[in-house]
Amino acid sequence: MGEQFAKSHHALLSKGEENEMEIFGYKTQGCRKAMCIAGYILSCGVLRLVFYWKPAWDVWANCIPCSLQEADVTLLRTTDEFQIYSRKKVTWISVSALNKFRSDYPIIADENSIINKAIMKPDLKIRCIQVQKIRYIWNNSEQQFQKVGSLEDSHTCSDIHAKFGSGLRCEEQEIRRLICGPNAIDIQVVPIWKLLIKEVLNPFYVFQLFSVCLWFAEDYKEYAVAIIIVSLLSIALTVYDLRKQSMKLHRLVESHNSVRVTVCRKDEGFQELESRHLVPGDVLALTGGKALMPCDAILISGGCIVNEGMLTGESVPVTKTHLPQAEDSRPWRTCCAEDYKRHVLFCGTEVIQTKADGNGPARAVVLRTGFNTAKGDLVRSILYPKPMNFKLYRDALRFLMCLIVLATIGMIYAVCVFALNGEEAGEVVKKALDVITITVPPALPAALTTGIIYTQGRLKKKGIFCISPQRINVCGQLNLICFDKTGTLTEDGLDLWGVIASEGNSFQKVHSFASGRSLPWGPMCGAMASCHSLIVLDGKIQGDPLDLKMFEATNWEIEDSCEDHAKNGEFIHAVVIKPGPKASNVPVEGIAILHQFPFSSALQRMSVIAQEIGGEQQVFMKGAPETVAKFCRPETARGFRVIGLAHKSQRAGRQAAGLTREEVESDLTFLGFLIMENRLKADTKPVLEELSAARIRSVMVTGDNLQTAVTVAKNSEMISKTSKVILIEASEPEGPTPAFITWQLVEDSKQNAAEITDTCVNIEERTIPERESNNYHFALNGKSYQVIVKHFKSLLPKILVNGTVFARMSPGQKSSLIEEFQKLNYYVGMCGDGANDCGALKMAHAGISLSEQEASVASPFTSQIPNVECVPELIREGRAALVASFAVFKYLTLYGLTQFIGTALLYWQLQIFGNYQYIMQDIVITLLVCLTMSLTQAYPKLAPYRPPGQLISPPLLLSVILHTGITAIMLVCGFLLVKQQPWYSEMANHRECPPANHSLTILNRNGTANAADVSSSVLSYEDTTLWPLTTINCIILAFVFSKGKPFRKPIYTNYIFSVLLLIQLGISLFLLFADINAVYKGMLFLCTPTIWRVYILIMLFVTFCVSFFVEDVILQNRHLWLLIKKCFRFQSHSQYRKWQRKLEKDPTWPPLKRKDFAENSKNEIYINPIYEHDEEN
Repeated sequence: MGEQFAKSHHALLSKGEENEMEIFGYKTQGCRKAMCIAGYILSCGVLRLVFYWKPAWDVWANCIPCSLQEADVTLLRTTDEFQIYSRKKVTWISVSALNKFRSDYPIIADENSIINKAIMKPDLKIRCIQVQKIRYIWNNSEQQFQKVGSLEDSHTCSDIHAKFGSGLRCEEQEIRRLICGPNAIDIQVVPIWKLLIKEVLNPFYVFQLFSVCLWFAEDYKEYAVAIIIVSLLSIALTVYDLRKQSMKLHRLVESHNSVRVTVCRKDEGFQELESRHLVPGDVLALTGGKALMPCDAILISGGCIVNEGMLTGESVPVTKTHLPQAEDSRPWRTCCAEDYKRHVLFCGTEVIQTKADGNGPARAVVLRTGFNTAKGDLVRSILYPKPMNFKLYRDALRFLMCLIVLATIGMIYAVCVFALNGEEAGEVVKKALDVITITVPPALPAALTTGIIYTQGRLKKKGIFCISPQRINVCGQLNLICFDKTGTLTEDGLDLWGVIASEGNSFQKVHSFASGRSLPWGPMCGAMASCHSLIVLDGKIQGDPLDLKMFEATNWEIEDSCEDHAKNGEFIHAVVIKPGPKASNVPVEGIAILHQFPFSSALQRMSVIAQEIGGEQQVFMKGAPETVAKFCRPETARGFRVIGLAHKSQRAGRQAAGLTREEVESDLTFLGFLIMENRLKADTKPVLEELSAARIRSVMVTGDNLQTAVTVAKNSEMISKTSKVILIEASEPEGPTPAFITWQLVEDSKQNAAEITDTCVNIEERTIPERESNNYHFALNGKSYQVIVKHFKSLLPKILVNGTVFARMSPGQKSSLIEEFQKLNYYVGMCGDGANDCGALKMAHAGISLSEQEASVASPFTSQIPNVECVPELIREGRAALVASFAVFKYLTLYGLTQFIGTALLYWQLQIFGNYQYIMQDIVITLLVCLTMSLTQAYPKLAPYRPPGQLISPPLLLSVILHTGITAIMLVCGFLLVKQQPWYSEMANHRECPPANHSLTILNRNGTANAADVSSSVLSYEDTTLWPLTTINCIILAFVFSKGKPFRKPIYTNYIFSVLLLIQLGISLFLLFADINAVYKGMLFLCTPTIWRVYILIMLFVTFCVSFFVEDVILQNRHLWLLIKKCFRFQSHSQYRKWQRKLEKDPTWPPLKRKDFAENSKNEIYINPIYEHDEEN
């Protein structure tokens, strides 16, 4: 019974997806709710605030557990390591008013639709919840909440054509619209008051509000006002930043919510309506010129050319073909394999051109609407980013908890001291609460925010924009950078260097285009002129840069207007290509491209059916050499270089559009190779050398050819010339043969060039570059990576710690690779030009987009500098920001502890510091220090090690503990020594200093002079001694903690901070030595002999020397810590370090000339749902 209840009470939402969550069912109970309301009133809203911070407590207090079927409230918990809770109310949707049929009839024509399974009869109601902008409805038959707003994945190709090809009935469309919601990505600009309330309710600011109220109660108005001003500025900056992002996001999506579209209605023909009324299953008619896609849709007839720059960052026209009417029982996605995206028009992309077929205009079935679309997913990833698992923030909270525990002890001490001495209860409470505001610095959040804002400003000046400021500190910990190749490490376009034609069983001489000679007519020239997806748009040829270079080399031209060529009475919509004036003598009038099978990164090829005008039909293929060779007759293919071309003559008689890809791509003749030159960007090599010197690994993750990638890696010295490159090839199981993996040196593979293989190169281990034993790199392609993830999971970490180049990687595989690196405890950065890299940019700890397209909104950082120079710049600033954060945190902690110790000593005497004394410490010293300490700029050279990434580390903990000890010793010594002085008196009244020729009158220790005119709780020799000690000690700590090299420039380069410290020191010394009665009266000081003030100065100088020695010579001495680690045999607990140590001791690693078989080839298949774009990159 218990197990059954647990099963019905708990389930997984969006199982297997990136936003997977656990969902628990609860039912609101009246008596519990009444008790909670009473608690809210009695606690003056504090309990409600706690429930706001802890939604799970709110649900547990107000509700009782029940099955999900009965629940009116659900509690959701993320399945990641953070386990973040959220509360969602179950709502009801009624469709009874729209249903015009009998209640026992299916509401939706498709009986297998989730909507039919969700409707509760006879009430005709549906239970639903809204989670992160996605609507989930309760499936009665499967007893779980399921996503609605998209067509079911179970439909076959023929189902989509048969069930939805003619459109939906009006009644069904209305029901679907009610249940699925509007087809709109509505991002309202969040009102300022909402942002303000959300920010103010942050626990830090609530604590500040408590502190400010306490200070006003104690008449400490000046500091309260100062904190209010600083906090308001901090809140205002944060709200401004959030508001700006909200407006930017709103502008990004608003244009797609009000598009006029033409839809096909069953039995009613075509209608025009607003795109927000579209529902899954509607049929769109694509007519006319350019148009924005308002939803995801499957093309079922005709063809389209679209610009997917919004999703990929690459404004290259992409050809879309219609979904075939295949008689296959498998779901349409499975049937089309990874190539299914070639039939899908994604929301937010621009339809540039449509091609009708014999059945009328191009048509598409709406697949997904609203936030379920590709663009909706992109927007949701910005609205609900993955939380950063950065130890600094986690440790900071732990540290604050320790301070709160210390403050609690201080409160108990204060209560005991003052209560036992007969103080009034109100005063005792104030003094006790004072200890909390002293020990836990309220200025901490504002100070940390200020440091991040300064860094953000410096990055902006350098052309690097940040939409996720909390990631700046994380950049200081990066130790592995993944680089895309094309457009990132190398120039965007490939230059066509030449052509090697194949004839018979041998290659001909290289035809170099640098000579200026045109390529003579032949199949090779025909293939280069026609095997591409270029289009003429606004009088200009547009398309893939590689296709463009290839076509321009032929000196042919594309006709601006398409001609309709008739063949056997059938009209074929064709693109016509004709020789240009500079082309060599050509015996044909031109070539008509009758049908295209577009390039797919999954298939690694494209092909076209073309026809010579007045001549025969030809088939041309272009793609990865190893792929093209598989479709050629064996006797025609020998070796491969860069891009392969092939062709065959096509038998006339059938319409080109009716031929399948399998029929066309067979029995081809290998034509030869296009030799492309991929030049490195000027800054690539210096940047990679700088990262290598800083012991930051560089990894190439590209969709390009393996051999090209290896060559670029060697030319850029990502792989050094003396290093070995080991190619890894992994194959799926075939029949009785299990999956296997082979290891081969690149040099050996070159000798076996006749073998057609598909391989890749892995990543160099740059963390220990000086070790010859690690002087090797692995190499594998996306296909091999996928096999390893599925069948050789135990080998994956071993491969990842010694790799350099990953080639032929799909976008989903790029994301998966970054995730696997993160599992090895690497801090991973990803740098890409936006094309194909959106998922990886989001997945990485720090994603840097070199694209200015809209896709860059998915990346935390966007660089206007179109090269990798921004990477070390970001790491430098990240390290400086991280060190500054630690410095501010340590300073504020020590400032709080210094005041805590000084206050505790005075409490023993039933005394306190005066208001103006506090103001001097809190505002003139600490507040200004916090606002200027982070202005120090980053050191220009990257150090070969990273700054500490966590507060709970020996150097930082020792720093806090030792400086607290030094401060405590100094203050206790001052407190005790002043009592031993002959002029000391407990009831002192000598505020004024005598003239220089008079000595200070000494009262006996029991002197009882009238002190009614002064504040007896402040005026004392202990206070007069402790104040300069604590105040100047704060200045000393600010100087000591402002370390420069190796992560920041020296302190003197921060002119504002340096001058400020000198001014503060001057004011403090002036107050210490100035024998001015007005100063003594205002600051509530007692006059002390000059020699005693000199002693105070000596104590401070000794403290400075000891503090500087401890911090700079001991705690910041890297060599000393390395020696201590060596003596205690301390080893890093990072997973990648553990694997490195294991592999160093393994004599069989790396394996060479070996084949390993999988023990179990039935592992779960790896699937990554992230949007994948199919252009090579």
